[in-house]
Amino acid sequence: MTIPGSGTVAPARLLPVYLEDSPQPSFTRQMDAMKKHAGALVEWLTAVHVSAVPGVPADAVIVPDMSGLAYRSLEEFRLIEKPILVVTSEFGTVSMWDWEIRDYLRRRGVDTVAPTSLQEFHDLCRALGVKRTLRESTMLAYLDDLGAGQQPDIFKRFYWWEEECVDDLQSAFGVTVDRRSYRDLWARALAIPDARVADELVRISGPVPMVGLQSRARLDAVRLKLALSDDLDETPGVIAAGINCLNESTTSTTTPCLAWNLLFEERELIWGCEADLTSMITQYLTWNTLRAPAMMTNLYPFLMGQAALAHERIPYFPAVEKPQDHILTAHCGFFGVVPQSWSTEWALREPVLAIVDANANAIDARFPLGDLTIVKIASTMDSLTVTPALLENYEQYADSDCLNGAILRVEDGYRYVENLPSHHAVLAVGDLTRRLGVVGGVLGLEVSTI
Repeated sequence: MTIPGSGTVAPARLLPVYLEDSPQPSFTRQMDAMKKHAGALVEWLTAVHVSAVPGVPADAVIVPDMSGLAYRSLEEFRLIEKPILVVTSEFGTVSMWDWEIRDYLRRRGVDTVAPTSLQEFHDLCRALGVKRTLRESTMLAYLDDLGAGQQPDIFKRFYWWEEECVDDLQSAFGVTVDRRSYRDLWARALAIPDARVADELVRISGPVPMVGLQSRARLDAVRLKLALSDDLDETPGVIAAGINCLNESTTSTTTPCLAWNLLFEERELIWGCEADLTSMITQYLTWNTLRAPAMMTNLYPFLMGQAALAHERIPYFPAVEKPQDHILTAHCGFFGVVPQSWSTEWALREPVLAIVDANANAIDARFPLGDLTIVKIASTMDSLTVTPALLENYEQYADSDCLNGAILRVEDGYRYVENLPSHHAVLAVGDLTRRLGVVGGVLGLEVSTI
């Protein structure tokens, strides 16, 4: 049996509870099975009686063995303030015979979480580990001018610039947001010895395809990556980083696209285009909980017509059935920043947007065609908006700001546009609607499906 990895996430601390006066043989057998299923995803605490749970530090309570005593333990269950997992079959799921007990508890105010597959059990363990990890983690945001810069009429509108957003992230997840100067970062990049930059370029040149980039562009991209690496080495607990690279593009002669690819592949660092904190936390939660590739891009619903076409400098949307239910997704000229290990096709290319330096770089990459999930955290940080979608194909528009964009289809385009949280969305591979719904509760997030 292969147990999916948890990346850089701490193991979940699970507290097993028993209902009888002491653990019975059935309890011990099920604990042995769960330990095999969980592997390194869980740190198991010493089992206690259900009445002894209050005050024990744990990420969640887990009930391996149910019986009719559950009906007579209602008050003890009501005193448990942590998530209660019911995993009572040898296969890492809830036993069918416990549906009645779960219903009894739920109708009396005690919610439980019961995986219906081993995958869901692993998801729940990782989600609990993510929740604990976030409380000791930092997100870096490199910026100087906030809403000023190249496109202030657009960038001045974004919630992720607001102190309220930082406060809400801290309150909801315990994560620290460390805002740093982009100008200072680039100054440190320029101070890196040429020999170190050249050595790093040689190291990556084989595995990283670069198309059309001149020598200066390649060296500048590597300089920024090394400067970010140095900051990460000096700052413990960094889970994500972002740069206000478009709006403050005059700060540097490069963009961080290559850096984000390499730093994810080397460290599993989550990146944030335009230092978007809400996209960064959404990507982090999705990837580290479900281990499903999750990247950020811009949404251009066909319903928006000329407002979307003009921004991407494209003449028309492709001909499709039910255009009202279709969305073009693109960012910085291509699909978006996708790490190589997640891509079906990948190349680092010359920049597309006019507002960045000619020596900048952009990633031209693709996710596989098929099921996707559009997901984004709400500004209140207490819910996820989740939308199943289908990635139908990719479209190319010459001499535009969309040289390779993806076409998505959703069930109800009008309802989606009315309820979407932002023009920035996170696209995750696969239909993750059910899995996100299962882990939402232990993450403290409601899940709203559009």
